[in-house]
Amino acid sequence: MNKPLAIAVAQLNLTVGDLSANADRIIRALDEARGAGADLLLTPELALSGYPPEDLLLRPDFYRACAREVARIAEYSDGITVVLGHPHEEDGWRYNAASVIRDGEVLATYHKHRLPNYEVFDEERYFDRGVGPCVFELGGVKLGVNVCADLWEAGAAEQARSAGAELLLALNASPYHMHKQARRYEVLRERVADTGLAVLYCNMVGGQDELVFDGASFAMDGDGGIAWQAPSFEERVDIVRFQDGRWVAGQVVPPRAIEAEVYEALKVGVRDYLGKNGFPSAIIGLSGGIDSALTLCVAVDALGADRVRAVMMPSPYTAQMSLDDSRALVANLGVRYDEISIEPAMGTFAELLAPQFAGLPADTTEENLQSRIRGMILMALSNKTGAIVLTTGNKSEMATGYATLYGDMAGGFAVLKDLYKTFVFRLARWRNTQGPVMPENIITRPPSAELRPDQVDQDSLPPYAVLDAIIEAYMERDESPREIIASGLPEADVRRTVAMLKRNEYKRRQAPVGIRVTRRAFGRDWRYPITSRYQDEY
Repeated sequence: MNKPLAIAVAQLNLTVGDLSANADRIIRALDEARGAGADLLLTPELALSGYPPEDLLLRPDFYRACAREVARIAEYSDGITVVLGHPHEEDGWRYNAASVIRDGEVLATYHKHRLPNYEVFDEERYFDRGVGPCVFELGGVKLGVNVCADLWEAGAAEQARSAGAELLLALNASPYHMHKQARRYEVLRERVADTGLAVLYCNMVGGQDELVFDGASFAMDGDGGIAWQAPSFEERVDIVRFQDGRWVAGQVVPPRAIEAEVYEALKVGVRDYLGKNGFPSAIIGLSGGIDSALTLCVAVDALGADRVRAVMMPSPYTAQMSLDDSRALVANLGVRYDEISIEPAMGTFAELLAPQFAGLPADTTEENLQSRIRGMILMALSNKTGAIVLTTGNKSEMATGYATLYGDMAGGFAVLKDLYKTFVFRLARWRNTQGPVMPENIITRPPSAELRPDQVDQDSLPPYAVLDAIIEAYMERDESPREIIASGLPEADVRRTVAMLKRNEYKRRQAPVGIRVTRRAFGRDWRYPITSRYQDEY
């Protein structure tokens, strides 16, 4: 038997543009790998720059700075090979690259072939396509280099095999959404079936604006079996071994329940958004409802109770149950809690606007004023303390415009922005199985904005199970209203929901960034015109 080839998989949490700190983190991983006896360190895609660098990639000085850090990392590569993901400029061409480095030298540089230009990806905007394989020998094994999307289509992997590769090293910056890991397995098994090659898949971890990277790196044998699987959402450096054409079996972390997986993604998104942007703490406006309760739980679990503040802002329409439940929730979580009545401000605005509103009936204008008063209070506290306001709206509300501009949409980060209301309920129930912090009333009572007497959400919206099914079909699967109606959903609700979704694009453009957990979220991968007269197919 040949000696095993030991490869360190660096599942790293990196920060876009923080080149020096990212290089330091990679050098620490190098030291850790070398100390563990690894022959090679594999990093994620664009590890040096973080992913996605977006329009930083249009700046010539950015590439020069990257080149300096590549050279610095090379200085630490004595006795170990590094496959480093980084942006690379060469003769005026710009590439998503992976360099093979050893003993202070860059031995080869691979240029990514497949540049994804769909969902959240815009790589054709920034990079030129690579041609040709990169295969190098180490410990008697010929290793081919591929980068992320190279493995999602035929071509690049087969080219590496034709050049003699016996094992594929795949650098990835693959963002999370529900059920993504199963799709990765499916795609890589296609490549494995086409090439007969084993694959080592190294993925980034951590939050970057609305994206969350889940890591979940793995080793797949040439028969499609999983020989090793890293934990998800966890920064780590693991050693895996390849011997005689197969992986030496290691730990295979079992998949989480979908609720646990999504909750962890939300935690990582909140923790890294605050941490990487320098916010000391978070403020959340409580309502006594399920959305703000779940947002508070995520924030506390991500940041710690000492970095989270809850503010309840009751009006004359706030039920005593809402106050009682909010008080019980914050007591269970141990966060700072303040109550600030908005009734005096409501009176001031009513008096101020009375001459302008004379002769006009009360309507949603007065309701929206309540929300905007609350937004002003939260933003004032944010300005004074430096804390960021976490908004509490969900995907169902963002789709239909059931939210108030400069009111409950006021804030810096939207934790539940990509969660349908029906999934909010599922996640709240799951969180209570980990420790019963939410009073049962919050989960079981009919949702209400409490902006007028006896108001409930279903006064203005279809039942959430129906609403969410329509939104998912129209938005995530691009089905026409005619197809959605044919699937059995009520025509009146389909017409109403689609009209609301189209009418409220202008609101969504002004909404804070939020964590993406579905295949298609409002944000980077939803780009519809505000001004449009397109008529859907009915």
